[in-house]
Amino acid sequence: MKNNNRNNIIFKFQTSSFVTSSGTLPFSDSDCSPNYDSMDSPPPAADSVRVAAARSSVIDSFRGCGLTGIGIDKEELKRVILLPQYLRLAMRDSINSKDPNAGDHHLEGAENAESSPECPMVVFINSRSGGRHGPELKDRLQELISREQVFDLSVVKPHEFIQYGLGCLENLAAQGDQCAKEAREKMRVMVAGGDGTVGWVLGSLGELHKQNREPVPPVGIIPLGTGNDLSRSFGWGGSFPFAWKSAVKRSLYRATKGPICRLDSWHVLISMPPGGIVDPPHSLKQTEEYALDQGLDAESQLPEKVIHYEGVLYNYFSIGAWMPKLLMAFIIYGMKGPTLHKIIYSGYSCTQGWFFTPCTSDPSLRGLKNILKMHIKKVNCSEWEQIQVPSSVRAVVALNLHNYGSGRHPWGNLKPEYLEKKGFVEAHVDDGLLEIFGLKHGWHASFVMVELISAKHIAQAAAIRLEIRGGEWKQAYMQMDGEPWKQRMNNEYSTFVEIKRVPFQSPMINGE
Repeated sequence: MKNNNRNNIIFKFQTSSFVTSSGTLPFSDSDCSPNYDSMDSPPPAADSVRVAAARSSVIDSFRGCGLTGIGIDKEELKRVILLPQYLRLAMRDSINSKDPNAGDHHLEGAENAESSPECPMVVFINSRSGGRHGPELKDRLQELISREQVFDLSVVKPHEFIQYGLGCLENLAAQGDQCAKEAREKMRVMVAGGDGTVGWVLGSLGELHKQNREPVPPVGIIPLGTGNDLSRSFGWGGSFPFAWKSAVKRSLYRATKGPICRLDSWHVLISMPPGGIVDPPHSLKQTEEYALDQGLDAESQLPEKVIHYEGVLYNYFSIGAWMPKLLMAFIIYGMKGPTLHKIIYSGYSCTQGWFFTPCTSDPSLRGLKNILKMHIKKVNCSEWEQIQVPSSVRAVVALNLHNYGSGRHPWGNLKPEYLEKKGFVEAHVDDGLLEIFGLKHGWHASFVMVELISAKHIAQAAAIRLEIRGGEWKQAYMQMDGEPWKQRMNNEYSTFVEIKRVPFQSPMINGE
């Protein structure tokens, strides 16, 4: 199981679209019963072949943030996480002035200041997440900590805090202020938002490693998004709790005590002829110069002018002809509430996707094998190895976390004998490997998403090279960490996607 904790509890969400209260499929056995042999997927381990009744977001909230925050003394919590006033004001002035030296004059107040707190903490909040609770949650966090230690991402961006806020502490420490030095070294960060917000903060904090400004503060999560797969993977729960005022207090307390885990991150480079990406996502930025791995020859030449995009993924990368329709369900229905979002998501693989794409009527468009060549590097191996894409597969996903699609587990919990037979290892978020699996026709995806079966296992890889070329396909759909885009296919030139692990692993706070 890909998780920071090998004994981590698995969160399971089954929806009324496929699971009844008695735990049986509401379809006839003759029409839709899952045939494991015909789907080329191994049956899950015996103890995981079960169809559980739906777990409500209430239960998930209890696990994620809990109601036990009621017993935590607010003043004691402040004592542990609140920075001395002179440091708070110095950081505030530095960020507002965009100058790490702007807070130097506050050193005069250091003489009467108390020592550095046991676990100094700042919080980033996406106040637009969490529905109507976003602004209220921001006020609650400022009440529990201080206004200067809670940053609304619409006002203060993560890189601004890193450059000017942490830069201020480092500057004061260089002038001999021991309290600032200890605060910088012990700093922890909480992010109140969805997976995209968490990834944004993690990517910004990763710049500290590149700049040799260690240590990099570890990150905990208050889940405000729709999928919240990063939050689930580190024990922070999958949805915003109903009793959120006490739960937030509890989350801050857990963030002061939680052990530090590690999370792999992956650099994604996409090289293509001009005009390839239609409306690129926020997670990808155009870059001028970047060379593909020279250890593998391309089957087709790149044009004279090549467009490069790069980004960092923490959750997954996928290519197919149907996924963005599922993501549209995230966008349209996710804002109405996490529970409805999960129900809609589970139903979409049958009511949308492949059943209403050209693949159903044109045999030349079926499967990715006709347009996709895949090479991988295995762990501790420098040579590229070509992996055949199964002809039945219509979408390929490279997964970093165990959780996917709002708490699903498509890779599954595999028996040791099956792992040995396939040459796989048990999956973890810090193992330096991506799990590559395929999804086939609509029913197959549906059974995978309600965890009746595992997906089609293809490989585990330490690096991936995808070469995509047009032909009958005019465009494909790609996604990275939930952000979809259309990728135009070129008949003459290929589009290349390279995914390689970033040497630095992000420190995460385990919330369990």
